[in-house]
Amino acid sequence: MGNKHGRQILVFFLIIVLCFSVLSGCGVSDFAYRSGTQAAVSIDSLSTNKQTDIILTGSTNTDELTIPQIAARTTDSVVEIATETVTSGNRIRQFVSEGAGSGVIVSSDGYIVTNNHLVEGAGKITVRLTSGDSYNATLVGRDTQTDIAVLKIAATGLQAVTFGDSDALVVGELAVAIGNPLGQLGGTVTEGIISALNRTITIDGEEMTLLQTTAAINPGNSGGALFNGKAELIGIVNAKSSGSDVEGLGFAIPTNSVTDVIKQIITYGYVPGRIDLGVEFLDISDEMTAMKYRAPELGVYISEVTNSSSFRSGDRIVSIDGKNVSTESEVKNILESRKVGDVVKFVVERANQALELSITLKEAKP
Repeated sequence: MGNKHGRQILVFFLIIVLCFSVLSGCGVSDFAYRSGTQAAVSIDSLSTNKQTDIILTGSTNTDELTIPQIAARTTDSVVEIATETVTSGNRIRQFVSEGAGSGVIVSSDGYIVTNNHLVEGAGKITVRLTSGDSYNATLVGRDTQTDIAVLKIAATGLQAVTFGDSDALVVGELAVAIGNPLGQLGGTVTEGIISALNRTITIDGEEMTLLQTTAAINPGNSGGALFNGKAELIGIVNAKSSGSDVEGLGFAIPTNSVTDVIKQIITYGYVPGRIDLGVEFLDISDEMTAMKYRAPELGVYISEVTNSSSFRSGDRIVSIDGKNVSTESEVKNILESRKVGDVVKFVVERANQALELSITLKEAKP
């Protein structure tokens, strides 16, 4: 009996010790958590890692809007533009050609930005708002180098766009285009992504650095808007690569590159400091074009003299300040590094003879 009683006492003692150990362990663990020691630090660390992943994917950006929200905030800031241009034909006949595109309201009192190529030479420009109201527009000024033009209509209380930072864009982020495709579908919204930054594209002899997007761009979208996910204007649509096997290649002028241009046009009616040689150029880059114009060789030619006493129509520009040139874009790239008042030496070929011309650069004014 004594041994049995002793074993019972031992078992009871062991049970008490075990319970005390378990209870003590629970208490220590709970204290550690509430006191912010290692257990709490581990939880915060895990949370921080998750947060970093979310930030990297951009999904915690509370300023991001849905596409319907972007459209609701911006559609009234994009307008339809119709143009009429009068051209002369044979026997003193005149023809009226019509064009259509888009524009972006940049001030509540009626200033509108569009593409220069849309309104250049137009005798009449009409702006139609999303409300259906139409206005005759005045051309405030334009800039061929950036393909930007500014119009003015007699209206107030308009919904102007908010400019975004096009330099902050990253490849893959949302891009929403709004415009007037085909000149008949005003207010059309298309979505895509920013496909590339700083694409160098030559358009009508002007080398431009543009944004590339997969948002659907069609004829009539020119001059329209490209918005980011915050409904901010980050580009003015101006080009599309076309072809039966080409899709998703649209381009826009980054807003940061033309904000000052827009302000200068509104203030002065033009961009001060731009150079005007007083001529129009023609690139002859293949044998078929050379045969068409009866040009003796390929190169960049003067097609028309508008305001120059030195150049002649038909001159081929050989070099500028000792640098050979063969395209209009090469000529303009060199001149962009010069300023008004500089004396530049041109070598031209005229009637099979090389002539050296010293040209004092003049400012381009309307």
